[in-house]
Amino acid sequence: MFAYIIKRLLWLIPVMIGVSLILFGIMQLVPGNPAAIMLGTNVTPEAVQALNEKFGFNKPFHIRYFLMLKNFLTGELDSIYYNDQVLSIVERRLTATVELGLVSLIIAILIAIPTGVIAAVKKNSVFDLLSMFVATIGISVPAFFTGIIFIYLFSVYFQIFPSSGYGGPIWTLSGLQHLILPAFALSTVMIASTSRLTRSAMLDVMKEDYLVTARSKGVAEKMIILKHAFRNALIPIITNVGNQLAMMFGGAILIESVFAWPGVGRLAVKAVEYRDQPLVFGSILILSLLYVVVNLIVDLVYVLINPRISYK
Repeated sequence: MFAYIIKRLLWLIPVMIGVSLILFGIMQLVPGNPAAIMLGTNVTPEAVQALNEKFGFNKPFHIRYFLMLKNFLTGELDSIYYNDQVLSIVERRLTATVELGLVSLIIAILIAIPTGVIAAVKKNSVFDLLSMFVATIGISVPAFFTGIIFIYLFSVYFQIFPSSGYGGPIWTLSGLQHLILPAFALSTVMIASTSRLTRSAMLDVMKEDYLVTARSKGVAEKMIILKHAFRNALIPIITNVGNQLAMMFGGAILIESVFAWPGVGRLAVKAVEYRDQPLVFGSILILSLLYVVVNLIVDLVYVLINPRISYK
């Protein structure tokens, strides 16, 4: 297990280098000189030249890339717009993004997994048909559109929750009130996909012979479902939850923009608007790292769920 973890961590190096190279290449496709755009129209050529020299915008592609990557790794990469170190800016915003992602994950698991299990046990019932119909709609509707609907219903019409902003840490009442709507909006796609997959996985497992044997021995139906069927159906469920959680950090860009949530996703959007290439590079790279780390954690959770799985 330890050797596998080390191997996966080493694989992070080429993966993140590839991501950084693609990201940097995409940034260079944007037309115009970043220094000239940042400084505005009424600016002297000397000022543009000075900013180009400071951030290396006038250097060849490969030199600009290695310079930006080196400064990022050493913590010396500076934001043009904020005039501060990129890692410090991202660090201040990362807590809000992690809170949003984890609360969305908890909401999705608490709703989706019981819904999928009950739908499988009560196959073709009214609950099964209705829940899968709602799940289909949930997969089809983008999370940011769901967020807009939530704002209209619960902030404008019923005036129950705040429409935007960050109310403070999650353990405070104000922080929780501001977090509920964006967290629910971000979790809708995970709820829909996980409930459908849970139902499918449970139906496949419930056909197995060992469950018939357990029933013939007089094992209680509740024990059969929870201990035998559900545990053996967890592998595809955990895979889906892990992938959806990783995608949440990417999808948080839209949700944070809709709800004016001060996370890394909204920071990346602002950096694009300001043509702040170092900040775009740093914030997107941090989100990509979160994605890769979540997938590594999912692989390790497999061993805890199914002892027959081992990494050597």
